[in-house]
Amino acid sequence: MDETSDEPPTSAVLLDNCHFSQVVFNNVEKFYVPGGDITCYYTLTQNIVPRGKDWVGIFRVGWKTTREYYTFMWAPLPSDARSDTAVEQQIQFKAYYLPKDDEYYQFCYVDQDGVVRGASVPFQFRAETEDDILVVTTQGEVEEIELQNRNLHKENEELKASCASLQKQNMDLQEELNKTQELQNSLEPLRCNTEKLELELNSLKKENKHLKELDDCREAELHQLKEQIQNVTSDKERLETRLKTALDRMDQLQSQVLNYEKEVENLSHTDRDKTEQLESLKEENHQLRMTRTQQKEQNKKLGHCMEYSKGSKVKRSLFLSRCLQNGQQQNHDLKKELEEQKRLFQILQAKKNEADEENQKLREENDRLLRRLSQEVSSFSVVSQAQAPIAAPEVGGLLFGNPYCGETSWHSASIRKCPICDEVFPEDIETSQYEVHVQSHLLECPVCSETFEKSNKQVFDDHVFCHGLE
Repeated sequence: MDETSDEPPTSAVLLDNCHFSQVVFNNVEKFYVPGGDITCYYTLTQNIVPRGKDWVGIFRVGWKTTREYYTFMWAPLPSDARSDTAVEQQIQFKAYYLPKDDEYYQFCYVDQDGVVRGASVPFQFRAETEDDILVVTTQGEVEEIELQNRNLHKENEELKASCASLQKQNMDLQEELNKTQELQNSLEPLRCNTEKLELELNSLKKENKHLKELDDCREAELHQLKEQIQNVTSDKERLETRLKTALDRMDQLQSQVLNYEKEVENLSHTDRDKTEQLESLKEENHQLRMTRTQQKEQNKKLGHCMEYSKGSKVKRSLFLSRCLQNGQQQNHDLKKELEEQKRLFQILQAKKNEADEENQKLREENDRLLRRLSQEVSSFSVVSQAQAPIAAPEVGGLLFGNPYCGETSWHSASIRKCPICDEVFPEDIETSQYEVHVQSHLLECPVCSETFEKSNKQVFDDHVFCHGLE
């Protein structure tokens, strides 16, 4: 075999498709002596272009494909690669890789596509025999040999005749082959047109299939849209029912807000009454302080009287005791009255704190109701945008909440109205301007940041004064 480990390119091409005349093997012996190297001589005709993967192999006679080689050697590229002249080449096979039996073998030139381009006459690997042996034959044997020669000559004539007929048949077949080739050449454009038509047919089939799929998708989408329309209709009816329920609930909340506003107003009146009571208590406390001041002045006068009345000790002591008793009694009464006033003040302060806490709870409840009302109105606005427009109910004075709940800003979808002066602002006004306007009507406590209307200045002052008492 070849000293390299690369396998030569082969193919399953049969003998009928091979071209044996493109490479001619020269000086091929009838037999080669085993154990020695042999040299293969061949000629590359102008009908073949040698390539780097061409090879020469030794095949046993009777092979069918190029895969049945016994050994091979890579064919060297000729130094002169001109295709218009024949080139003689040679390859030497080593004795180690040669066959050891006496079967018939032949050289074959195979190109890199695995196609046989030339084949030699058969030969054997066996020892040389003696050809110069004298053979003595009798007359009968000579006659028999002559008879065999005549028979062989006759058979040779018959074979020549059959060869001529075969040559004629070959020529006829060649003509038919040429005609067939012409027909094939004429069929080639028809084949191309057929292929084009088949491609167009396939594209039309694909397009038809695609259109059918699109039709199915459209039908599915139409069915899905019908289902969505039914779902939207049912959702619309359900939302209309919820809207009606929410409107009823909003009316209830509006009535509750009205009740809370009345309660807040009552608490405001109660706060005013308590403020008036606190003012009266302040006035009484002031009078008590003045009375105590007058009592101190009387005590001073008594002291002066005691200094000037040194004459009668008994009268002086009696007078002093009466004065002291009167002063102590008056002081006791004043202290008692002052404690009573303090107790009343504490009671009023506790009641005021309770009223403030209740007022704060009512404010928080009012804020919660307003926020809930705002959320429901927002949800109603979304529903009204998705469906047919539904007129929102007028809330009246409750649209902006309780004015005692501090700084309140209500952003309506259509109007903005000041909760203090009822001034209506256009839709394009900025929120900051609206809040500044509302803030201008309010007073803020510097201690607890509670806000009051400017119209309730007295309530604001009393509130700040209560922080001072604490």
